Amino acid sequence: MRTVNRVATLLLAVALLAGGVLVAVAGLLAALGRPGPLPAGWSATLGTVRWRDAPVRTVAATVTLLGLLLLVAELRRWRPTRLRLTDDDGWHLHRRSVERRLARAVRSVPSVRRARVRVRRRGDAWRPRVTATGDPAARADVEFALRRELDRLTAPRRDPIQVRLVPARRTP
Repeated sequence: MRTVNRVATLLLAVALLAGGVLVAVAGLLAALGRPGPLPAGWSATLGTVRWRDAPVRTVAATVTLLGLLLLVAELRRWRPTRLRLTDDDGWHLHRRSVERRLARAVRSVPSVRRARVRVRRRGDAWRPRVTATGDPAARADVEFALRRELDRLTAPRRDPIQVRLVPARRTP
């Protein structure tokens, strides 16, 4: 599916670039008083419309904001829905189920009450980030439980695991 998305993005980019160049050339030729590559009605409209007109600025601002939103959406790092196990076999696991299993493994440590795990992916490596409520001295036990569960899931490379243990609040 990634290939289809990349091809669709490339086609959209080429179409937008061609349309932008066409409009820029038509605007330049209209400013010079010559007929452009656009239909005659459009060329006449380009010759009479000025930048200080409100509809022109509104359309320009809208198109600019839409372009910036598309750029931000493309550049933003999204959390993966699937985590690949190895390069050549094609097997994968769903990220949410991996997070649930890892959280269950962390909660199995005796001094931990609640746990939340977020898994990020950088390349083929998984990066678990754990936030748990419990004794901060149990950090080694939590890491051991996480590594054991990652071994059961046959996770790729072992990168450092981020563990944050917050002591339980005491209510009087």
